[in-house]
Amino acid sequence: MNSIFNDPGFWHRLQFGFTIVYHYLFPQLTMGLAWFIVYWKWRALRTGDEKYNQAVRFWAKIFGINFAVGVVTGIPMEFQFGTNWADFSKYAGGVVGQTLAMEGMFAFFLESAFVGALIWGEKRLGPRGHFVAAIAVALGSWLSGYFILVTNSFMQHPVGYQIESNGSLGIASMSAYLLNPWAFVQFAHNQLAAVVTGAFVVAAIGAFYALRGLHPVQARLYLRAATFVGLIASLLVAFPTGDAQAKMVGHHQPVTLAAMEGKFESGPMAGVALIGQPNVAAQRLDNPIEVPGALSFLAYGHFGSFVHGLNDFPKDAWPDNIELLYYSFHIMITLGTLFIVLMGFATLQNLRGRLESSRLLLWVLMLAFPYPYIANTLGWMTAELGRQPWLIYALFHTRDGYSKVVSNGDAIFTLIGFTGLYFVIGLLFLGLTGREIGKGPKDPAVATIISKPEREAALV
Repeated sequence: MNSIFNDPGFWHRLQFGFTIVYHYLFPQLTMGLAWFIVYWKWRALRTGDEKYNQAVRFWAKIFGINFAVGVVTGIPMEFQFGTNWADFSKYAGGVVGQTLAMEGMFAFFLESAFVGALIWGEKRLGPRGHFVAAIAVALGSWLSGYFILVTNSFMQHPVGYQIESNGSLGIASMSAYLLNPWAFVQFAHNQLAAVVTGAFVVAAIGAFYALRGLHPVQARLYLRAATFVGLIASLLVAFPTGDAQAKMVGHHQPVTLAAMEGKFESGPMAGVALIGQPNVAAQRLDNPIEVPGALSFLAYGHFGSFVHGLNDFPKDAWPDNIELLYYSFHIMITLGTLFIVLMGFATLQNLRGRLESSRLLLWVLMLAFPYPYIANTLGWMTAELGRQPWLIYALFHTRDGYSKVVSNGDAIFTLIGFTGLYFVIGLLFLGLTGREIGKGPKDPAVATIISKPEREAALV
């Protein structure tokens, strides 16, 4: 009996998908928080105001917990390249292994070497050294993201490679590989999305304290910084980075673009569906409400541009789950639009001096923090489902990449194990984070006032 559940590739994909989705819950917050911490430390040096140092100490602890859990959940994925995706590693390891090694050797070590100094080294390092540690952590986290995204960008848009005599891939041009134009666009889009996550989390904690009447100075600081940064980052995620990403997909993966919009027929003035249900069997979008010409403009810059539909491509080149791809893309866009509206209104209320007194808005900000995580997950689902049926676009099929000696039973067994383990890790993470939030940002035991001469010396 043929079924998707009898396909070993399905279980290997599900296991890797589960572990990577769970893992990315943590790095997106560390990358999003990093520059908040740098900014507040810089403000502490400039002004000598202790509230900024208190913010740094508090959020450095939250950063550290996320970083630790991110490391623990990231390690199994490295092993899965060998255990579950051995044929892919054999074929492309000479290329993707380069940036995975660079991420570990350079970026991860930079970040991990300084994160301890950021959390516990303030007194020993002094104001200037602590500021340097904050910058090093931020640079390490973002550099780590770049190397990972170069790896993924090669799978989306392979450049700088050559085919070796044994049929595997090797590096032909390291500069072309590292400077993949797809990587630049994806990095900008992804990192700004991480900043959105960071902004929503900071705003949520600020709203929580404001609603409970706790730490009013810190609550005001978090709310004002997070809503402004959240608005700017949400706008930049949509344009220009989201726009540039759509154009990259349109030019290099036209079949993916068609599937993302449930577009079966080709033509000019292609619309973006505000609502609709993809009917793959009937090859149409049911009950569509569209913005005419929007897809043509989004993908190619002109409302009258011709957009290829799925029927222009052989069915074996179609993404293998068009419905899930379509809904992932559209829910992501909807959430992104709501982020702009929410942070725009919160910023307006801040300018009017009413942010801290708008209890309904504070409740919304406090409860909204999970949605950037959902949007980021859906964005990655769009990218990875859209690339199918390829592991490396137009070079290597997904069906050829998994380890043939690992049975369905083995993959399901380890998936069950990961699910149980990650549930426990999640409870531990929530407990540790909740404890820090409960304790709050004020820590008089290590509070110090930086004198004006010290500030001037630190900024030299």
